[in-house]
Amino acid sequence: MNDLEELVGRAEADFAAAVTPADLENAKARFLGKAGQVTELLKGLAKLTPEEKKTRGAEINQTKQKIEALLTARRQALADAELEVQLKAEALDVTLPGRQRGTGGLHPVSRTMERIEAIFGSMGFDVADGPEIEEDWFNFTALNTPADHPARSMHDTFYVDTKAPDGSGHLLRTHTSPMQVRYAVQHVKKHAAKIAAGEAMPEIRVIAPGRTYRVDSDATHSPMFHQCEGLWIGENVSFKDLRVVFADFFRTFFETDELDIRFRPSFFPFTEPSAEVDIAFGSGPLKGRWLEVAGSGQVHPNVVRNFGLDPERYIGFAFGMGPDRLTMLRYGVNDLRLFFDGDLRFLSQFK
Repeated sequence: MNDLEELVGRAEADFAAAVTPADLENAKARFLGKAGQVTELLKGLAKLTPEEKKTRGAEINQTKQKIEALLTARRQALADAELEVQLKAEALDVTLPGRQRGTGGLHPVSRTMERIEAIFGSMGFDVADGPEIEEDWFNFTALNTPADHPARSMHDTFYVDTKAPDGSGHLLRTHTSPMQVRYAVQHVKKHAAKIAAGEAMPEIRVIAPGRTYRVDSDATHSPMFHQCEGLWIGENVSFKDLRVVFADFFRTFFETDELDIRFRPSFFPFTEPSAEVDIAFGSGPLKGRWLEVAGSGQVHPNVVRNFGLDPERYIGFAFGMGPDRLTMLRYGVNDLRLFFDGDLRFLSQFK
């Protein structure tokens, strides 16, 4: 038995010296492999008598089992050691705050657009939406814009295709006023029977918020920006109504009654007379400063005719404002480009 006990001792020592699984497999081969020491002892049984073979065979099998048990134990020890190293390398500091999925929020300009729609909706205005690639007729001609107007120039307008001799063509709309025309034309068609019978047509009261495009880019202008155009047409709509609408809108939008409004004479092809609209706050950092916020005017008779209405009977006003500028004033933003940079440090403030 001494030789077998020594064999077990050598196997235990060799297994203990193995520091990697590969080293352990090499050690296993020296004892349990096809040419291993235990295998050679089993081959030597053939030279013994039957009685010796029975006794010696049992002893060798016990030795083999002991060596296999030592091998299994060392394998487990190496696996545990490897796991311990991995756990230390991938340890988590449970004192750190957990990682949470961030929640999104509305863009500040989107907030303004929704606010504009809600306020005008409370005053009975519909909201119209339409194509951003617009026909030249709706964008310019129907709005009484002459053929030589600078806005038609390639320096100010993104044209999608070349304008045909008849004046047709497509472009990225330079304002949302074309939706005033589209909405009014559909409204007139809808009530054509009443108009033909001389009955009063229901008033046209609509706003058209959306994206617009012009060749312009600096701290206060962007090639793509937002506009909200408005239109109110009826038999007895006057400039007085325009002032009341603006006063109600701006005081509600900025949540203050300390706000003055003034109209300055101006010129727009689609309104006559025309006026720029300025506001001044009675308190806050902008106190006492007049700020231009919109353009407006009585709808030009030619535009009313293009709606399909008689300008001698129907009258009203139109206006246009920039939601981007209103957003800058409401939140104290001094650079328009911040709205389009996508910087989460900026946008997260408006959640």
